[in-house]
Amino acid sequence: MIVHIDCNTFFASCEVAFHPELYGKPVVVANSNEAGGGVILALTPEAKQLGLKRGNPVFQVRKLIHDNGVVMFDVNHEKYRNTSKQIMQAVVEQDIVQNFVQYSIDEFFGEIPVDDEAEVRRYVKMVKDLIAKETDIPVSCGCSQTYTLAKVATWYAKHYAGYGGICILSEANRQKALAALPIGDVWGIGRKFSKFLTANNITTALDFVQMSEQYVNHTMKTAGLHTWQELHGLCVISIDRDSMQKSMSQSQTFAYMTDDIQKLRELISMFVSKLARKLREQNSMCQTVMVYIRTNRHRPDLKQRAADNSRKMPTPSQDTRVITDIAMQLLDSIYMPGFMYKKMGVILTDITPSDAVQLDLFSNNDIGKSRKLMQALDDINRKYGADTIHSALTITRKKGDAGKAAEENEE
Repeated sequence: MIVHIDCNTFFASCEVAFHPELYGKPVVVANSNEAGGGVILALTPEAKQLGLKRGNPVFQVRKLIHDNGVVMFDVNHEKYRNTSKQIMQAVVEQDIVQNFVQYSIDEFFGEIPVDDEAEVRRYVKMVKDLIAKETDIPVSCGCSQTYTLAKVATWYAKHYAGYGGICILSEANRQKALAALPIGDVWGIGRKFSKFLTANNITTALDFVQMSEQYVNHTMKTAGLHTWQELHGLCVISIDRDSMQKSMSQSQTFAYMTDDIQKLRELISMFVSKLARKLREQNSMCQTVMVYIRTNRHRPDLKQRAADNSRKMPTPSQDTRVITDIAMQLLDSIYMPGFMYKKMGVILTDITPSDAVQLDLFSNNDIGKSRKLMQALDDINRKYGADTIHSALTITRKKGDAGKAAEENEE
């Protein structure tokens, strides 16, 4: 069965996830500028309840924003891309959804090779819960026989709270679902065709599927025909999956909160070791490293903090030592004493094939020697067991603690 995962009010949800003290409060994200222009791009449900809408010009609603204490963020695409990549990595590592692919910054498709609806719901809930645990991003999930029908299911998951964020659209209830879906909300029906169909009294998805195949093909060509066929339950759309991961992440939600910088540094070292090994396994290098830490937003009695920092290296690398050094500097730049931290993670982005990397003329890095050293490290660890050789910083961790940390991260 096809599964579609859509992040709810993604940009605004990302800002709340990085600023947990704003949970449950009105928040908007806008592409505002110094001149007071721009429009609202995303907003939380609390902001919508005030009458704010996506597309509102900022200057027109500025008084409403000010009078109601709405927090407004400037759009930060890099932050949202990193969160999207973190979701992608978490679901891939969970290994429940097969052929998982990112369709857009806030949408994903995959397959769950199960037909029983109760089982599908159970698996999808596990994925949904994992995303919430790893990123604090709420998502809506739809499942059905085709990509387009899965998107229809997600529409219901988003618009009706009774679904609990998960809608399974089976063949038995397909016609009823299509009858209540406005034609303009069907994936693949653009604004132009929506106006055309509405003018011809085709106002719902059911009206559309009841049109003749020949007429749809004649008036809407291949794209419209594919949408029509998918709504009939025929899989005709293909979404390709890139075999090389473009981002990687490792994170951990702590069983016990900590303010011990040494423990955080040890975890960073362990995370980077795993990520660098994955880079080498797929013959790739990364250029950007990001580190983030968060307190527990469910403990309002404690001081709250969520921080992140990233750095782009002059030359891409797959060397554990190089990436660890940068990650440690990033951690030191965002760590503040006096806070009890609940979660932390490392994200690697800007990943490219190793043979496509262009060396920096002024770099002191000897990539040839680095590759040989990392190859030797990997060979020894494969032969004698994972982490037989590892970063010196991880030695201070007890073996049992390290195992527990890895198990928690892989849930």
